[in-house]
Amino acid sequence: MTARRMTLGQHFAELRRRILWTLAVFIVALICGWYVSPFLQEIITAPLFDIWPDGELLYTGLTDGLMIRFSLAVLFAMFITTPFAMWQIWAFVAPGLHRRERGIVWPILIASPILFLMGAVFAFYILFPFVFGFFLELNMASPVPSVVLPAATDYLSFSIGMLKVFGIAFQLPLLLVILNRVGILSRARAVKMRRYAIVLIVIVAAVLTPPDVVSQILLALPMWGLFELSLLFMRDDVQKIE
Repeated sequence: MTARRMTLGQHFAELRRRILWTLAVFIVALICGWYVSPFLQEIITAPLFDIWPDGELLYTGLTDGLMIRFSLAVLFAMFITTPFAMWQIWAFVAPGLHRRERGIVWPILIASPILFLMGAVFAFYILFPFVFGFFLELNMASPVPSVVLPAATDYLSFSIGMLKVFGIAFQLPLLLVILNRVGILSRARAVKMRRYAIVLIVIVAAVLTPPDVVSQILLALPMWGLFELSLLFMRDDVQKIE
């Protein structure tokens, strides 16, 4: 089936319509996120209080509660809107793509959010207990009298940042497969670059995670595993898209 030819003005009109629909979905999701943000805060702080049942978070300013609730509402709205926005982008560009190009882009739109969620879930259930336990033990072992009261804003910023880091890190196999499909990186070349890839993974893990060996290992090991997994989906003979 051939795509319907459209004028430049019609293309802009369609793009404007899709942007407005995406913005409308974001606003509705933002309003909903305002009401579910207390529940989200309970979820995000659960890993800390699971290992620190008597702990408390400190609100250092009068606007902390407002800013935390608003930031969580925005996070919820982005989570809800992103799949819709990606679908709108696909629907806009798909008619102008060749069949092989559509065969590459469509799986990306599906795999990318799934891999991001996998990375975030891994960080939440595996990384957080180790990291929070490490920092709590380190702070409580202070040689001087001290009270451990983490700031609520700092905790949420750190936690959300780590969820994003692991979500992005888990995009590695998707990136490698894309480079393979567009004819830039063959499987044989990726295998030869394995030792350099492992060194790069270790460096990236050291930069993106807190300065403790456990969290660095917990990021480096799954990234290495994802690198090895991506080799299974790469082809030895690469052909560039014309």
